[in-house]
Amino acid sequence: MTINRSGSAAWSGGLKDGKGSISTQSGALDAHPYGFATRFEGVKGSNPEELIAAAHASCFTMALSLILGEAGLTADKMETNAVVTLEKQDDGFAVTASHLTLKATIPGTDDATFQELAGKAKANCPISKLLKAEISLDAELLS
Repeated sequence: MTINRSGSAAWSGGLKDGKGSISTQSGALDAHPYGFATRFEGVKGSNPEELIAAAHASCFTMALSLILGEAGLTADKMETNAVVTLEKQDDGFAVTASHLTLKATIPGTDDATFQELAGKAKANCPISKLLKAEISLDAELLS
């Protein structure tokens, strides 16, 4: 099975004074604005790295749900946050890391099993496989 999803971006102007918009096939983002200031200067608004972070967090959490189900477990609740790091390097900028933080309530498991299953999800979710950056995980099993 092959699934294709699409996103698009439009841009006008120079790097610092230009303006862009991001759209997704689903319409979840429809000409949502972004620009230099929202990416590099902390101005409120979207940027590619936060979109990667949201994609990584959601992909990882869905992958863990699958892995839990295969182990006969079901989460009552899982909340994942991803922080994507963009760093200036000699040849420009690079996304160098994605750090996942998971808090989960999963009846019927212990911490060792939980850590093993979360690690499998981190390694095997499609977005983790896409990223060449270092990927780390802090997983906390809540009672």
